[in-house]
Order: sequence, then C-alpha cells, then structure tokens
Amino acid sequence: MVNKMGLIQYIFRRLLVLIPVMLGVLAITFILTRLMPGDPVAALLPHNPTPEMIAAKQHELGLDQPMIVQFFKYFGDLFTGNWGVSFAIYPNAPVWDLIQEVFPRTLDLALLAVLFSSIIGIKTGKISAVHRNKSQDTFFRGSALMGVAIPIFWMGLILQFVFAHIFPIFPGSGYRAATADDPTPITYFRVIDFIIYGRWDLLWDYILHLALPAFCLTFITIASITRQTRSSMLEVLQLDYIRTARAKGCAENVVIKKHALKNALIPTITVIGMNFAGLLGGAVLTEFTFNFYGMGMLLIMAIGQSDYFLVSGIIFVITILFVIINLVVDIIYGIVDPRIRY
Repeated sequence: MVNKMGLIQYIFRRLLVLIPVMLGVLAITFILTRLMPGDPVAALLPHNPTPEMIAAKQHELGLDQPMIVQFFKYFGDLFTGNWGVSFAIYPNAPVWDLIQEVFPRTLDLALLAVLFSSIIGIKTGKISAVHRNKSQDTFFRGSALMGVAIPIFWMGLILQFVFAHIFPIFPGSGYRAATADDPTPITYFRVIDFIIYGRWDLLWDYILHLALPAFCLTFITIASITRQTRSSMLEVLQLDYIRTARAKGCAENVVIKKHALKNALIPTITVIGMNFAGLLGGAVLTEFTFNFYGMGMLLIMAIGQSDYFLVSGIIFVITILFVIINLVVDIIYGIVDPRIRY
C-alpha cells in the first residue's frame, strides 16, 4: 500500500531537485553553445554584411552584453515563454514553434520502439531464464549481445539496404512521402491529427515511414530489457517462495507467469523507463541515418549551424523529459513493489 502523503512529499522533493539540475544544464549548454565556431548572426543578415550591420544585429539580440547578463536574461525569458528565435536553420522562427513541430515525431518513434522492445524483450528474457544454458538461452543471449555491440547507425544502414532497396517494402528515409499533403496541424501529433481528419492514407504512409527507424531502435533496446529480465528471473527462480509454490503442486506455467515473472519485472521497469528517456533524447543517430525529421535531427542541424537558442531549447526539453520520466519510473517502482517506502 502506497503512503500517499509520503509519495506527495517525495514528488515535491524531487521537483525541488529539478531546479539546480535545470540551472546546471542550462549554464553548461549556454556556455558550450557560445563557444561554437562561426557567427550565427550573419545568417540573419544579407550576404557580406558590414561590421556595422553585424554589431547592430548583435545589439538587437543582446549578444553584445556580458555572458553572465545574457544567461540570466535567457533564463528569465525561458520561463516566460520566450525561447528566442532560430538564427540559422529557420531564421527568425520561434524556437518553441520548431520544437513543437518536431517533438511529436520523435515521441511517436520512441513510443513505438519501447512498446515493441518491452513486449519482445520481456518474452525473450523469460524464455532465456526458464531454459537456462539451453539452445533458446544461447540464441537469445547471443542476440542481446549483438544488439549491444552493433552501432545503431550501422543497423540503420543494413535495414535501409535490405528493406528499402533489395526488397522495397518500406520507405528508406523521411517521415512522409514527397507527394503527401498534410492537413493543418491540430495537436501536432500526426497520428491523432490524421485520425481526426479521417486521412487514413496519410496515417498508413506515416506508419510505413516509422517502421524502419522504429525497428532499428527496437533491436537496440531489446538487448537491455532481455538481459535484465533474464537476470531478474534467474534470481527470483531461486527464492524460497518459488520452491514452495512448486512443492504445493502449482503448475510450472503458473509458477513462472504468476509468481516469478511478476516480481522479476520490478527492476525491468527501470530499464524500460531509462530506454524511453534515452530514445527521446538520444535517437539522434537513427533520425540522421533515416533522414527522419524529428527532434534529434533538428538538434544535429542546429549544432552544425551554431544556432544558439535552438540548441539550448532542445537540450532544455530533453532534460525536463529525462527528469520527469525518472520521477514517473520511481513512482511506478514504489507502487508495484510494496517494500518501497517513501
């Protein structure tokens, strides 16, 4: 039984910790973006701008002020909804609008990958533990090791070559067909918008474009879930209550599913949560490989063009998501494990 008051106090303490974490991330990101080579202000001006034009634009954006003044101004603007504008990628476009457009695509990709990797990883981990040191165990352990060892961009290239060129089943890049005519966004979540508009053709096209990058991320994340589930299952299967259940005549299938797997999944929840958080912020290489225009792809473009505000905004969003997902995982952990007390 979860202590509601203790849980509320725990959440409040974690939210307080969020403040120095966000300040630290913002400060580090702010300093690193200012150390990037290149002059992003020049991207907002005509070709071959004069020094006077550059100085005037820097003054307009506040980039001629001391760095500490710039930081606190940016920090204040951030929490009042002014995230700045893009310098180079989409000159003068609000950063928040750009993130709002691409984030739902990355979320769709991460959700799909985590859903399939969780289902498959838990199943394979359970089978591997039950058939320890047998052919099934060897196969799934080898597959998990392969998933950890293969670079994600290399896996992406293999999938593109096989399923987009040799067997052209799925699109090899992008997030939509070149001829697709998207309706005006309502929620910015493409799946929801297409359902609202009744555009099943666009929904199917989007799912096809999600397939290869989602499978790539699934293959990589299955490895950690399989290994954690197997390890937890092996530990649980040695406990006294499992021996007692077997001694009382419980069917092996009931022992495995009802008694062993349920408790073995508790630490696996943490791995799944960390995978989800990592995919939201770390699907950069996959999005780049498949030219899937999500938040990771936008981050690469922004870093390449020294787009200060855009880089800071994306990293700020990723940090918030990572902390929130960590908090949610900890809360779920306490709910499913009665031994946890807040």
